[in-house]
Amino acid sequence: MQDIITNLTQAIRSKDSRIGVIGLGYVGLPLAVTAARRGFDVLGVDIDPKKMRALDAGKSYIEAVSNDDLAEAQSRMSWSTDFADLATCQAVIICVPTPLTQHREPDLTYVLDTTRQIAANITPGTLVVLESTTYPGTTRDELIPVLEAGGLKSGETVFVGFSPEREDPGNAKFRTATISKIVAGEGKAAGAMVKALYEGIVDAVVEVPDTATAEAVKITENIFRAVNIALVNELKLIYDRMGIDVWDVIDGAATKPFGYMPFYPGPGLGGHCIPIDPFYLTWKAREFEAPTRFIELAGEINTAMPRHVVDRVAQALDSVCGRGLSGSHVLVIGAAYKKNIGDVRESPSMRLMELLTERGAVVDYHDLHVPEIPKMRMYPALNGKTSADLSSLDEFDLILIATDHDDVDYSALVESGKPIVDTRNAIARRKLDGATVIKA
Repeated sequence: MQDIITNLTQAIRSKDSRIGVIGLGYVGLPLAVTAARRGFDVLGVDIDPKKMRALDAGKSYIEAVSNDDLAEAQSRMSWSTDFADLATCQAVIICVPTPLTQHREPDLTYVLDTTRQIAANITPGTLVVLESTTYPGTTRDELIPVLEAGGLKSGETVFVGFSPEREDPGNAKFRTATISKIVAGEGKAAGAMVKALYEGIVDAVVEVPDTATAEAVKITENIFRAVNIALVNELKLIYDRMGIDVWDVIDGAATKPFGYMPFYPGPGLGGHCIPIDPFYLTWKAREFEAPTRFIELAGEINTAMPRHVVDRVAQALDSVCGRGLSGSHVLVIGAAYKKNIGDVRESPSMRLMELLTERGAVVDYHDLHVPEIPKMRMYPALNGKTSADLSSLDEFDLILIATDHDDVDYSALVESGKPIVDTRNAIARRKLDGATVIKA
């Protein structure tokens, strides 16, 4: 067994090893490309044939990875839909989704199905690392039993670790290689391997005692954001009733050089992390009879924000246009969940369009990053809807800014003379005058 540990660790450290990255989405593709550019031989595995065709054509489908990045990595990178190819890898990294069920309980289907495929296809003496965000204890209590049911033995023929993804789509300041990585292994040998692996991929690695701690680190990071966003969303409602602009309050508070970190309100939470991950911990906490009141309250506040915004739209139409929401034509600016990206996962814009339509409005959207809304399980009525052109603003009764992309012509919105409901403070930040702006 010591020979297996020594040989695998040395192969990883010398980059004389092949890494398999399973799931070539927003996390997996940047990781695979980064590892290849840092000198590893990389195999990307994904069940989506559309991704394979794009990669074959040298086309990236992820904004964080340019076509040039992909071209630079291609000499050391290959891709496949066949899990049997994992037999050629000495390390395998899992980057698949961890969504919630309809009852807001963890759905580990993708992780466990992937782990079964790994157990059936890897050779003994392989390192397996989970990157998907999950509740503390998943690696130890879920992954290892599946691997061992497939005939492997943790710490002997398979070595298991956890290193949470920390991607921030649209953030040009940080890329995969420059974001510090939390790492942990199940046992000393696995810990050393995981550390060696990521030291060869990213600039900085931070080792924690065990995989449960690493899982808790990731959950804590996202809960911190969810709770603080909920706080400013609630403050927005309170200060609005007092006639105080919450954006001015936040800007003022942000001048304090210590003890304060600015968070900003919005129309709701979106993305693959913040709206979902906190509920992994609330679910797990029930096992220990531990209350999670802050987390659950934050979820209630953030989930309620789209309805608040739609109410503000209705009030604006009534007070400015003298008409009701039913039959009014509303243009939603932004379909993505955050600025300057094309990711619509959990986007509050989808919920806003759904609620507006339910109340009788005619709804269109404008988003150059999302020319067409992809097929989604939760919003089938929006599937295939295409972005409207800003050249026809006259046909709309009201403009709702849900996502403040930089490439939007905000001057044109103001010059249209239409009332604007602004959930992102986009108009005021650009110091544009002459519009009827209602902040929401």
